Amino acid sequence: MKCPGQDTQYWNQHSIFDTECPECGHPMEFFKDDATRRCGHCKKKIVNPKMDFGCASYCKFAEQCLGSLPEEFVAKRDDLLKDRVAVEMKKYFGTDFKRIGHAGMVARFAEKIGKKEKANLAVVLCAAYLHDIGIKNAEEKHNSSAAKHQEIEGPPVARKLMENLGAKKELVEEVCEIIGHHHHPKGDDSLNFKVLYDADMLTNMYECKDRKGIEKAEFLAKLDRLFLTPSGKNLAKEVLILDI
Repeated sequence: MKCPGQDTQYWNQHSIFDTECPECGHPMEFFKDDATRRCGHCKKKIVNPKMDFGCASYCKFAEQCLGSLPEEFVAKRDDLLKDRVAVEMKKYFGTDFKRIGHAGMVARFAEKIGKKEKANLAVVLCAAYLHDIGIKNAEEKHNSSAAKHQEIEGPPVARKLMENLGAKKELVEEVCEIIGHHHHPKGDDSLNFKVLYDADMLTNMYECKDRKGIEKAEFLAKLDRLFLTPSGKNLAKEVLILDI
Protein backbone atom coordinates (compact mmCIF):
# COMPACT_ATOMS: atom_id res chain seq x y z
CA MET A 1 0.00 0.00 0.00
CA LYS A 2 1.33 3.41 -0.95
CA CYS A 3 1.65 6.00 1.80
CA PRO A 4 -1.49 8.22 1.57
CA GLY A 5 0.65 11.34 1.77
CA GLN A 6 2.44 10.34 -1.43
CA ASP A 7 -0.53 8.81 -3.33
CA THR A 8 -1.65 11.14 -6.16
CA GLN A 9 -5.33 10.28 -5.70
CA TYR A 10 -5.27 12.32 -2.49
CA TRP A 11 -3.58 15.35 -4.08
CA ASN A 12 -5.20 18.76 -4.57
CA GLN A 13 -4.34 22.04 -6.29
CA HIS A 14 -1.59 22.70 -3.75
CA SER A 15 0.28 19.48 -4.53
CA ILE A 16 2.22 21.12 -7.37
CA PHE A 17 3.72 24.50 -6.57
CA ASP A 18 6.22 27.08 -7.80
CA THR A 19 9.13 28.40 -5.77
CA GLU A 20 12.51 30.02 -6.28
CA CYS A 21 15.93 28.43 -6.06
CA PRO A 22 17.46 29.58 -2.76
CA GLU A 23 20.86 29.71 -4.44
CA CYS A 24 20.19 31.79 -7.55
CA GLY A 25 16.52 32.82 -7.41
CA HIS A 26 15.59 30.97 -10.62
CA PRO A 27 11.93 29.78 -10.80
CA MET A 28 11.41 26.11 -9.93
CA GLU A 29 8.41 23.78 -9.93
CA PHE A 30 7.99 21.06 -7.30
CA PHE A 31 5.61 18.16 -7.09
CA LYS A 32 4.47 17.29 -3.58
CA ASP A 33 6.38 14.01 -3.53
CA ASP A 34 9.64 15.39 -4.93
CA ALA A 35 12.31 14.92 -2.27
CA THR A 36 14.68 17.13 -4.28
CA ARG A 37 14.91 18.79 -7.67
CA ARG A 38 17.89 20.25 -9.48
CA CYS A 39 17.72 23.91 -10.42
CA GLY A 40 17.69 24.35 -14.20
CA HIS A 41 19.87 27.44 -13.93
CA CYS A 42 22.58 26.87 -11.30
CA LYS A 43 22.24 23.03 -11.27
CA LYS A 44 22.17 22.97 -7.44
CA LYS A 45 20.14 20.11 -5.91
CA ILE A 46 17.39 21.72 -3.83
CA VAL A 47 15.39 20.04 -1.06
CA ASN A 48 11.62 20.37 -1.42
CA PRO A 49 10.81 23.31 0.92
CA LYS A 50 7.28 22.03 1.64
CA MET A 51 7.95 18.36 2.15
CA ASP A 52 7.38 16.90 5.62
CA PHE A 53 9.94 14.23 6.38
CA GLY A 54 8.66 13.59 9.91
CA CYS A 55 7.56 10.00 9.33
CA ALA A 56 10.77 9.24 7.45
CA SER A 57 12.76 9.80 10.63
CA TYR A 58 11.60 6.41 11.88
CA CYS A 59 9.86 4.55 9.04
CA LYS A 60 12.01 1.72 7.68
CA PHE A 61 10.24 2.01 4.29
CA ALA A 62 11.08 5.72 3.93
CA GLU A 63 13.51 5.32 1.05
CA GLN A 64 11.12 3.12 -0.96
CA CYS A 65 8.30 5.57 -0.31
CA LEU A 66 10.17 8.83 -0.93
CA GLY A 67 12.87 7.69 -3.28
CA SER A 68 16.39 8.93 -2.72
CA LEU A 69 16.32 10.92 0.50
CA PRO A 70 18.17 14.27 0.58
CA GLU A 71 21.67 14.12 2.01
CA GLU A 72 20.73 16.82 4.50
CA PHE A 73 17.94 14.63 5.85
CA VAL A 74 19.92 11.40 5.90
CA ALA A 75 22.56 13.13 8.05
CA LYS A 76 19.90 14.02 10.63
CA ARG A 77 17.79 10.87 10.47
CA ASP A 78 19.51 9.01 13.31
CA ASP A 79 19.38 12.12 15.47
CA LEU A 80 15.63 12.48 14.90
CA LEU A 81 15.13 8.89 16.04
CA LYS A 82 15.93 9.86 19.63
CA ASP A 83 12.54 11.55 20.01
CA ARG A 84 10.74 8.34 19.05
CA VAL A 85 12.95 6.36 21.41
CA ALA A 86 12.05 8.75 24.25
CA VAL A 87 8.34 8.22 23.57
CA GLU A 88 8.69 4.43 23.53
CA MET A 89 10.73 4.50 26.75
CA LYS A 90 7.92 6.42 28.47
CA LYS A 91 5.33 3.94 27.18
CA TYR A 92 7.43 1.04 28.42
CA PHE A 93 7.79 2.41 31.94
CA GLY A 94 4.14 3.51 32.06
CA THR A 95 3.42 5.20 35.39
CA ASP A 96 6.93 4.67 36.76
CA PHE A 97 7.62 8.40 36.71
CA LYS A 98 10.74 8.09 38.84
CA ARG A 99 12.53 6.04 36.17
CA ILE A 100 11.14 8.15 33.35
CA GLY A 101 12.41 11.26 35.12
CA HIS A 102 15.82 9.68 35.71
CA ALA A 103 16.18 8.75 32.03
CA GLY A 104 15.14 12.25 30.98
CA MET A 105 17.71 13.88 33.25
CA VAL A 106 20.45 11.53 32.01
CA ALA A 107 19.52 12.49 28.45
CA ARG A 108 19.70 16.21 29.23
CA PHE A 109 23.13 15.90 30.85
CA ALA A 110 24.31 13.56 28.05
CA GLU A 111 23.33 16.10 25.41
CA LYS A 112 25.30 18.86 27.15
CA ILE A 113 28.37 16.68 27.64
CA GLY A 114 28.08 15.12 24.19
CA LYS A 115 27.99 18.46 22.42
CA LYS A 116 31.12 19.62 24.25
CA GLU A 117 32.95 16.36 23.54
CA LYS A 118 31.71 16.19 19.92
CA ALA A 119 30.25 12.72 20.48
CA ASN A 120 27.62 11.06 18.29
CA LEU A 121 24.44 12.48 19.82
CA ALA A 122 22.20 9.94 18.11
CA VAL A 123 24.00 7.09 19.90
CA VAL A 124 24.43 8.99 23.15
CA LEU A 125 20.80 10.10 23.48
CA CYS A 126 19.25 6.77 22.46
CA ALA A 127 21.52 5.08 25.02
CA ALA A 128 20.59 7.69 27.63
CA TYR A 129 16.87 7.11 27.24
CA LEU A 130 17.29 3.32 27.25
CA HIS A 131 20.20 2.72 29.63
CA ASP A 132 17.97 1.42 32.45
CA ILE A 133 15.35 -0.19 30.21
CA GLY A 134 16.24 -3.66 31.58
CA ILE A 135 15.31 -2.82 35.14
CA LYS A 136 11.72 -4.11 34.89
CA ASN A 137 12.78 -7.54 33.66
CA ALA A 138 15.62 -7.59 36.19
CA GLU A 139 13.16 -7.15 39.04
CA GLU A 140 10.71 -9.67 37.60
CA LYS A 141 13.26 -12.38 36.78
CA HIS A 142 15.90 -11.85 39.46
CA ASN A 143 13.95 -9.95 42.12
CA SER A 144 16.73 -7.39 41.97
CA SER A 145 17.52 -4.09 40.25
CA ALA A 146 21.28 -4.64 40.65
CA ALA A 147 23.48 -3.27 37.90
CA LYS A 148 24.60 -6.71 36.69
CA HIS A 149 21.00 -7.78 36.11
CA GLN A 150 20.09 -4.53 34.36
CA GLU A 151 23.03 -4.96 32.01
CA ILE A 152 21.90 -8.48 31.09
CA GLU A 153 18.23 -7.68 30.61
CA GLY A 154 18.56 -4.24 29.01
CA PRO A 155 20.05 -4.93 25.55
CA PRO A 156 17.32 -7.35 24.32
CA VAL A 157 14.57 -4.88 25.26
CA ALA A 158 16.43 -1.94 23.71
CA ARG A 159 17.18 -3.91 20.54
CA LYS A 160 13.54 -4.86 19.98
CA LEU A 161 12.35 -1.32 20.65
CA MET A 162 14.84 0.29 18.27
CA GLU A 163 14.38 -2.30 15.53
CA ASN A 164 10.63 -1.70 15.66
CA LEU A 165 11.36 1.97 15.02
CA GLY A 166 13.46 1.13 11.96
CA ALA A 167 16.82 2.14 13.48
CA LYS A 168 19.93 1.26 11.50
CA LYS A 169 21.75 -1.90 12.55
CA GLU A 170 24.96 -0.04 13.39
CA LEU A 171 23.13 2.34 15.69
CA VAL A 172 21.25 -0.48 17.41
CA GLU A 173 24.43 -2.47 17.98
CA GLU A 174 26.36 0.41 19.53
CA VAL A 175 23.50 1.47 21.79
CA CYS A 176 23.01 -2.11 23.01
CA GLU A 177 26.75 -2.52 23.59
CA ILE A 178 26.76 0.59 25.79
CA ILE A 179 23.66 -0.51 27.73
CA GLY A 180 25.23 -3.94 28.29
CA HIS A 181 27.94 -2.51 30.57
CA HIS A 182 26.85 1.05 31.27
CA HIS A 183 27.72 0.76 34.99
CA HIS A 184 31.12 -0.84 34.35
CA PRO A 185 33.74 0.92 32.20
CA LYS A 186 36.20 -1.45 30.52
CA GLY A 187 39.09 0.99 30.18
CA ASP A 188 39.06 1.14 26.39
CA ASP A 189 35.51 2.44 25.99
CA SER A 190 34.29 4.67 23.18
CA LEU A 191 33.68 8.38 23.60
CA ASN A 192 29.94 7.74 23.29
CA PHE A 193 30.10 5.30 26.22
CA LYS A 194 32.08 7.78 28.34
CA VAL A 195 29.53 10.53 27.72
CA LEU A 196 26.63 8.28 28.73
CA TYR A 197 28.53 7.01 31.77
CA ASP A 198 29.29 10.55 32.96
CA ALA A 199 25.70 11.69 32.41
CA ASP A 200 24.36 8.73 34.41
CA MET A 201 26.95 9.24 37.15
CA LEU A 202 26.08 12.94 37.38
CA THR A 203 22.35 12.18 37.57
CA ASN A 204 22.85 9.58 40.30
CA MET A 205 24.97 12.00 42.31
CA TYR A 206 22.48 14.81 41.80
CA GLU A 207 19.67 12.59 43.04
CA CYS A 208 21.69 11.44 46.07
CA LYS A 209 20.99 13.47 49.22
CA ASP A 210 24.07 12.11 51.05
CA ARG A 211 26.39 14.52 49.27
CA LYS A 212 25.11 17.35 51.46
CA GLY A 213 27.68 18.44 54.02
CA ILE A 214 30.70 16.83 52.31
CA GLU A 215 33.81 19.00 52.50
CA LYS A 216 34.29 20.80 49.17
CA ALA A 217 37.93 19.83 48.54
CA GLU A 218 37.15 16.17 49.23
CA PHE A 219 34.17 16.30 46.89
CA LEU A 220 36.18 17.89 44.06
CA ALA A 221 38.81 15.16 44.38
CA LYS A 222 36.09 12.52 44.04
CA LEU A 223 34.71 14.16 40.91
CA ASP A 224 38.12 14.03 39.25
CA ARG A 225 38.35 10.31 39.94
CA LEU A 226 34.80 9.36 38.99
CA PHE A 227 34.19 11.10 35.67
CA LEU A 228 35.64 9.95 32.35
CA THR A 229 35.44 13.12 30.23
CA PRO A 230 36.64 16.69 30.85
CA SER A 231 33.17 18.02 30.00
CA GLY A 232 31.56 15.57 32.41
CA LYS A 233 33.81 16.75 35.24
CA ASN A 234 33.16 20.40 34.45
CA LEU A 235 29.40 19.95 34.31
CA ALA A 236 29.46 17.98 37.56
CA LYS A 237 31.29 20.81 39.30
CA GLU A 238 28.83 23.30 37.88
CA VAL A 239 25.76 21.30 38.89
CA LEU A 240 26.83 19.74 42.18
CA ILE A 241 29.22 22.07 43.99
CA LEU A 242 26.56 24.73 44.49
CA ASP A 243 24.51 22.27 46.54
CA ILE A 244 27.27 21.37 49.01
